Amino acid sequence: MLDKDALCNIPTRLLGRPFSREVLEELRVQIRLAEGCNRAEIARRVCRQFGWTNRSGRWALMSARVALLRLHARGLIELPQPRNGNGNGRPYWPNCPLPPADPILSLEGLRPLVWQVVAGPEPSALWNSLIESYHYLGHENLPGAQMRYLIRAKDGRLLGAIGFGAAAWHLACRDQWIGWTSVQRRSSLDLVLNNARFLILPWVRAANLASHILGESRRRLPGDFQKRYGWRPVLLETFVDERYAGHCYRAANWIYLGPTQGRGKKGAHKVAGQTPVTVKGVWVYPLSPNFRNQLCAEQGRPNG
Repeated sequence: MLDKDALCNIPTRLLGRPFSREVLEELRVQIRLAEGCNRAEIARRVCRQFGWTNRSGRWALMSARVALLRLHARGLIELPQPRNGNGNGRPYWPNCPLPPADPILSLEGLRPLVWQVVAGPEPSALWNSLIESYHYLGHENLPGAQMRYLIRAKDGRLLGAIGFGAAAWHLACRDQWIGWTSVQRRSSLDLVLNNARFLILPWVRAANLASHILGESRRRLPGDFQKRYGWRPVLLETFVDERYAGHCYRAANWIYLGPTQGRGKKGAHKVAGQTPVTVKGVWVYPLSPNFRNQLCAEQGRPNG
């Protein structure tokens, strides 16, 4: 039985679909029926039960796992302990030591940069640990379909990390700029990716490196994403904390749209007792010349 605080934390939408107490109860039944299964298998069963698929028709396993973790954190469901011991949100530490803090002061000699797609436990542990150790927001599981990269100089020296995940569900200045309806947004939001983390290691102080990485990422990301998931994103977004000016995004030709309303990526719904979200600047970059036509097409497909 859920207590009053837990009932207040039931989201109104999950994976872009209406969510209610009735759906939650059905979800809890599926978890009980999966007794003895690990979290990955529970996510598979839930995807099959609720028809949670992505644009390519594959099960939305990553989105489902992140959604289940959030429900678990709110006390709405109870998941089994993770079998791999990663702690699902606690700091990650790689098996190998972090790189030495030798200053890197010039972009000269670093290019061409080496981009490593994060796939497999060791690169993932290193990416997570770098973000937890050196990014001001720390590590957090990226939601939805995602791409993460480790970025190295041509001689193998580690320079930084960048990650893209699911876009914000509702964002007033972005939605007005795109000009889509709520129906179109539900159908096409998976064509938008959020640059959720961008890190240049603190001892790397090469001028123009950040904007250079952003420029390379927008050229590389669509093809890598399509290879992994089966469709191409057409728009990037990011949030820049008010304490920063976003110079590297401006230098990389991103478009500033205005401030958020301090509600977080999930829109107006707030979790009881949650620390208020700070106001951030919203920046976007179109990846396709006809991105508005693609985003405003009502495809009648659930967003998974």
